[in-house]
Order: sequence, then structure tokens, then C-alpha cells
Amino acid sequence: MRSLLFVPGDSAPKLAKATDLGADALIIDLEDSVTLERKSVARSQAAEFLHGATDRTALWVRINSLRSGESALDLATIVPARPAGIVLPKIYGPEDLETLSDDVQALEVAHDLPIGAISLLCLATETPSSVLRMGELIGRTYPRLVGLSWGAEDLSAALGAANPRTLTGEWRFTYQYARTQCLLAAHALGVQAIDTVYVNFRDLDGLRQDCVAARLDGFTGCLAIHPDQVAVINELFAPTEADLAFARRLVAAFAGGAGTVSLDGRMYDAPHLRAAQRLLGAAAR
Repeated sequence: MRSLLFVPGDSAPKLAKATDLGADALIIDLEDSVTLERKSVARSQAAEFLHGATDRTALWVRINSLRSGESALDLATIVPARPAGIVLPKIYGPEDLETLSDDVQALEVAHDLPIGAISLLCLATETPSSVLRMGELIGRTYPRLVGLSWGAEDLSAALGAANPRTLTGEWRFTYQYARTQCLLAAHALGVQAIDTVYVNFRDLDGLRQDCVAARLDGFTGCLAIHPDQVAVINELFAPTEADLAFARRLVAAFAGGAGTVSLDGRMYDAPHLRAAQRLLGAAAR
């Protein structure tokens, strides 16, 4: 998944248009974009949309946090509609992922659904506790987990802080730290590392710069909050023909069984080979 576009769950017109916007995945939002008074409307509309979809493999739902008092109702309504996955916000530690997995499985059993078919994506830095406890995710097993992403706006609100970015657009230190923790944890767990939203949706040049930096850092996709952001994200998280051509040359150079090879005046060894193979595999998928 390169682009994951949020769509408010309580907006039937936006849901109807969303499937034609080119995003690799849609995240039907029951949380931040929906007021408390509209939560029940969002749940029912999201479930109706899922039931009516001919292909649900790219349809995800962000539920409310496990401490909100709304998540149990979210899951009871959404799981029977069989989304591709659940997006969990505002965790406090690994126990939240385990609790959600258990809750989803109980509902799968209750509704005679395939066990484990619903995946999990976690927004892993939206509380101070989750950032400080990120290392506790490592060494545990989460069969449903396919990706970690991070959030600056909720963390900023939790800290009572100002704009997470400086006047020149860089992340302030606290958010650089949270972003790095998420990136490292995702790769340690062997799941997708997905960069956070770029909130100034009219600034596509700024989004482009963010996506370039994110891909160079090791992120594999990005959250989107506006349809106009999707094409930029898809372009910049897809390998270029030059990337693919070099990866093929590098794999071919290792075909003779050498442990290191020289290509274009540089030396390459096993980690470079594995990176080239991952790139070609991702492009094929």
C-alpha cells in the first residue's frame, strides 16, 4: 500500500466517490473526522458501504481508540461487514494490539468468519506512553499486524504543544523522535512503515518533498487526507524504471555466486542484494 486515503464514515457522498480516486487503500474513518453525535451514523454507513462493495480488499476502517467507549460498538458493527483491516489509533502499549486482535477474533468466531482474515494497522505514536514504550512491541507476535504508522497532530495535542513543524517545515525534535521510533519498529517487526499525513493538502510541492524524504528514510507508503494527495503519493512511493533497471543489473551481477560485486564504480554486498530483491518483488506485486 503506497497511498492510504482517509474518508469520513459519516459522509455517504464522499464514500461513494472514494473508490475511484486511485488510492491503494481507503480508510473509512469513525474517529477524528466524525463528531461524537455522528458516531452511530458513521458506523452504520460504513457497514452499509462495506456490505455493498464488490471488492473489500482495499477497504479499511479506523475505529475509535480502545479507551474511548466507542470501539466495542465500532467493532460489533464493522467486523461482520468484513473489511480488509482495522486501523487502531491512540495506543498506549502492546497490550492494545493484543486486546484488539482478541476482540476481532471473538467477533470472527461469533459471525462464522475466517479467523485472521481481518488485518491490523496501528497508529503507534499518538500518545506519549506509546512513544516511550515503542520498544516493547518488539519480541511479541502480532499475526494480524501489517503496518505501523505514526501521528504528529494527536501527539501534539496530548502534549499541549504548538505546531509539530518549525516555520521552515521540518519536524520538531519530539516528532522526529516519534517518527524514527515508528520507522525502526515497523522494520523490526517486518511490517510496512507508513508515513503520517501531510496536513496542508493544498501544498502538493511540500507533500512531494515529504514523500521523497520518507522513501529515502525507509517508509513504504503515506497516509492521505485529501484526494489530490493520492497521485503524488502513488508516484513517489512507486519504484522508477531507473530504480528497477539498476536492481535487475545488481541481481544479475550476483548471479555468479560472488559475495561482493562491483557495479558502476561502487562495491555491493549481501544487504544491497536483498534490498534489490525486495524492490523487484514489491514492483511485481
